[in-house]
Amino acid sequence: MTVPEINYIAVVLAALSSMVVGAVWYTPKVFGTYWMKQSGIEPGSGAPFLRPVIVTLLVSFITAWVLAGAARLSFEFYGGSFLWNAVLTSVILWAGFTAARFITHDQFDRRPVGLTVLNCAHELVTVLIMAVIIGVWPA
Repeated sequence: MTVPEINYIAVVLAALSSMVVGAVWYTPKVFGTYWMKQSGIEPGSGAPFLRPVIVTLLVSFITAWVLAGAARLSFEFYGGSFLWNAVLTSVILWAGFTAARFITHDQFDRRPVGLTVLNCAHELVTVLIMAVIIGVWPA
């Protein structure tokens, strides 16, 4: 079994980019106010902050690592541009796993459709930016 070559610097940068995307996306001046209202979170409620940040960093690293490996496999199979393989792979993985699972769980949790769309769109932007970072710095 051969392990795909991965640029771990790109993976770390991609993981960190998710924090930037989230900080911008969920700021009150962008979608934060809507997100808090739809999620039932009171502004200024002092919700715990450190644990979600640590968890997000960890799972973002895992997401970036899996994306880098899948992009490498896609590139080795299809050839062409590593960047475009990374971008296409990110969209396919997002649609097949992230969006599909969000939609399923949000239906059972009876979350508002707008919240599902907002969170799915956030995840799409996140993985696309990860894909660009990984795609421009192949192993």
